[in-house]
Amino acid sequence: MTSKPTTTSIATFAGGCFWCMQPPFDSAVGVEKTVVGYAGGKEKDPTYELVASGKTGYAEAVQVYYDSAKVTYQQLLDIFWRNIDPTQADGQFADRGPQYRTGIFFQNEEQRVLAEKSKAALQASSKFGRPIATEISPATEFYAAEEYHQEYYKKNENHYRLYKVGSGRAGFIERTWKSEEKK
Repeated sequence: MTSKPTTTSIATFAGGCFWCMQPPFDSAVGVEKTVVGYAGGKEKDPTYELVASGKTGYAEAVQVYYDSAKVTYQQLLDIFWRNIDPTQADGQFADRGPQYRTGIFFQNEEQRVLAEKSKAALQASSKFGRPIATEISPATEFYAAEEYHQEYYKKNENHYRLYKVGSGRAGFIERTWKSEEKK
């Protein structure tokens, strides 16, 4: 019996509050699983409390495990861009600090090239009228967040919904992308 070659790949994105970044990827066809956690720092085994201090270099992030035969990295980049304010350099929406910055942490050269091209295309589109502040950098070790953060949107549905609206994220996404959703 021969086994099928694996087509599972990993993508890592920081888009502010990781609670808000997990659902869009979880609903994408071809995404096998997502894990929220911490990317871009140097200390071993960071905790939420340490990362929340803004002094560790880590950003809240989501690691996406996907079947590259069913969903492309470019499609994941599109999901990412549509769920953040890429011009906000000091955090995302109501959340401020370097731990809430946006970033794409590439796993290989192909991801780097695609990320750079997508960022350049978004900047050239003049959609936002301000420079795109999202960082693109090599992936470093990713640390999963504590279990109570995993799939928070399912475990605490009402609180999650209130947070997404109250932070300004939901309204921004609606205003920014509504016209393109109708196409």
